[in-house]
Amino acid sequence: MQKSWRDIALALAGVVQCALQVEELAKTGYLKTEQFETAVKSLLNQNPSSTEEVFGGIAALHTGLEALETMLQNHRDPKHADTLRYVLGAIHLQSKLSKRKDMLHIIGNRLEKAQHQVEHFGYSHENVVGNIAEIYTDTLSTFPYRIQVSGEFNYLQQNRVASQIRALLLAAIRSATLWRQVGGTRWHMLFYRKKLLDAVLALRQA
Repeated sequence: MQKSWRDIALALAGVVQCALQVEELAKTGYLKTEQFETAVKSLLNQNPSSTEEVFGGIAALHTGLEALETMLQNHRDPKHADTLRYVLGAIHLQSKLSKRKDMLHIIGNRLEKAQHQVEHFGYSHENVVGNIAEIYTDTLSTFPYRIQVSGEFNYLQQNRVASQIRALLLAAIRSATLWRQVGGTRWHMLFYRKKLLDAVLALRQA
C-alpha cells in the first residue's frame, strides 16, 4: 500500500491542534469551543471511513495545519516549544498504550459510554468532559511517563481546566494512534520534513 503523506499530515495536524489547545488552556484558561469539540468528536468516532472524517473535514484542522507548517519550517522556534513537547509526549504515550491491549479495551468501552452522554448533553458539556478526563486519569496517567503541562498555577488548579486538558491529551493520543495507523513514524519529522511540509501546504490550499 502506498504511503499517503496527506493522511499522515492530517493525523499529525490533529495531534498538533490538541497540543496547541493544551498550551493555550494552561496559560490563559481560555478554550476555543469549536476546536475542543473537534477533539472530542475525533475521540468518539471509532469507525471512520477516512482520515479526514475523524475530524469532521479538513477545515476543522485549520489551526493544527497552520501550526504544523510553522513547526516543519522551523522546528527550533521557541514559540512552539511547549506545543512540540506535548506532541512528542502524546506520540510517546501512544507507543506505550499500543502494547497494552487490556487498556485499549477499557478506553474503547468507556468512550462508547461517553458517546451516549454526548447524545444527551453535547460534546463540550462538563459531564462529558469530566468522564473523558477520568478515562485518561484511570489509564494513561498510570504509566511512569507523564506529560508535564506548563502554565499558570491558578488555571491548572481549576477542575474545569484540568479536566479539559486531560480530555485534550487523550484526543492527542487518539490522533497519534491514527497517525501510526496511516504510516506515520518519528523518523518522518527528522528526515522527511519536506514531504510532510508539501502535504501540509496542499491540505491548507484544499
